[in-house]
Amino acid sequence: MNTGKRIRLKQILREDGRTVIVALDHGGIAGSMPGIEDPAMTIRACRQGGADCVLTTRGFVAFSENEWDRNLSLMMRLTGGFTILGGKFEEELITSVEAAIVLGASSVIVTIKFGHPREDEFIRNASLVADACERWGIPLTIEAMAQGTLFGKPLSGKADPAGIALAARMAQELGADLIKTYYTGTPESFTAVTAGCPAPVVILGGEKNEDDATLFRNVRDSIAAGGAGIAIGRNIWQGGRTRAMTEAMVGVVHQDWTVEQALAHLENIERSEAAESS
Repeated sequence: MNTGKRIRLKQILREDGRTVIVALDHGGIAGSMPGIEDPAMTIRACRQGGADCVLTTRGFVAFSENEWDRNLSLMMRLTGGFTILGGKFEEELITSVEAAIVLGASSVIVTIKFGHPREDEFIRNASLVADACERWGIPLTIEAMAQGTLFGKPLSGKADPAGIALAARMAQELGADLIKTYYTGTPESFTAVTAGCPAPVVILGGEKNEDDATLFRNVRDSIAAGGAGIAIGRNIWQGGRTRAMTEAMVGVVHQDWTVEQALAHLENIERSEAAESS
């Protein structure tokens, strides 16, 4: 890893080797979803909540630029090219490492869907991005997904432990400095993912989960299994409490809060807000 990469990676990972990344790249696929209607307000809540990094698009950055400070780093998405208006949810390379650097990004992210019929194209695009990242000294994050079959046996789903372990390692082999992927459901199975992948691994959140306790427990268990934190979106900002959820995640990831402490934090804020409005 070159000097530029090392310096920029420190803007994402704290001294404890962990990070709280808030994913805000959904607008380019699904439009103005509840929670991200106002980019500046959303970034403000993430910053005030103590997030380390925000994963987003250049359009989101353009309309929130005054809300960024030296403590909040930018991870810019380079792949996409589909929408909910009938798109196939496949990945194209839609911008460049150079464009991300112009915006002040500390990292770029691409998605590889291993096992997809277009797997070869996804891998080639990611490899070319890895070349550019080495040239410009910017860390590469790969969102590693797995589907299809393994040794002739279909994977059990998006979070299949063997599939995720394989995808994470393959992403690292292609040049990823940070891996974003699914939590595999148990600390034992996720330990196999982190033990087999030299790069730090953070877990994604997926669709909005109404069970906060399960969400916090999964984050804690992933860290206990060697994970480096989170890159979660809808489960942080879609419930109308972006700052509070960010604070709770910072507590779990960086301060080793228990599930009960994280839930109590949310409850205390809700009570305080109710009292102020009464």
